[in-house]
Amino acid sequence: MTDDLFEYDRSFRLENGIFCGIDEAGRGPLAGDVYAAAVVFDNDTFIDGINDSKKLSEKKRAELYDIIIQKAAAYSVGTASAAEIDEHNILRATFIAMRRAYDGLGIKPSFAIVDGNRDPGLGIRTMTVVKGDGISASIAAASIIAKVSRDRYMTELAEKYPEYQFKKHKGYPTKLHYEMIRQYGPSPVHRMSFLKKMH
Repeated sequence: MTDDLFEYDRSFRLENGIFCGIDEAGRGPLAGDVYAAAVVFDNDTFIDGINDSKKLSEKKRAELYDIIIQKAAAYSVGTASAAEIDEHNILRATFIAMRRAYDGLGIKPSFAIVDGNRDPGLGIRTMTVVKGDGISASIAAASIIAKVSRDRYMTELAEKYPEYQFKKHKGYPTKLHYEMIRQYGPSPVHRMSFLKKMH
């Protein structure tokens, strides 16, 4: 499986030159920033076990995160805040995070492949790939970097706002999370536009 993802990238690189893979994490939660990551691999890089972050255990994601940041030619993480999500909407805020991730790369490729079906407007040639985190190693690596980075950030928020138990649900709309919001009201890191449907 991992071989296929790296083979996809190699053949894509042959035709298009160096590129970055971009993916996001945290579009669905009720609280916290949305995260995006951009990853550039060299042609001879191979990391066993890379896959769509949603198919990996938390432990495996953490292990791969360390290997990716060590072996990637370049990587960067970008975020958009809960306030920016409320101001722009989640799709636009995700694109802001993706642009920030691309802008932060030490190597600036002139081509990007992005998970999903919407072009985030990076200002470079971009190809969107639906379910790209199961097709391209670079996108899969970006999904792991974004997910692990966001989970760690939510764990930090859990210390700042312990009453919401962010460490357990990472801000996602679980029964426990809704109960905590009803009990304590929204925190400064909650996405108010996501809470309008709450009764």
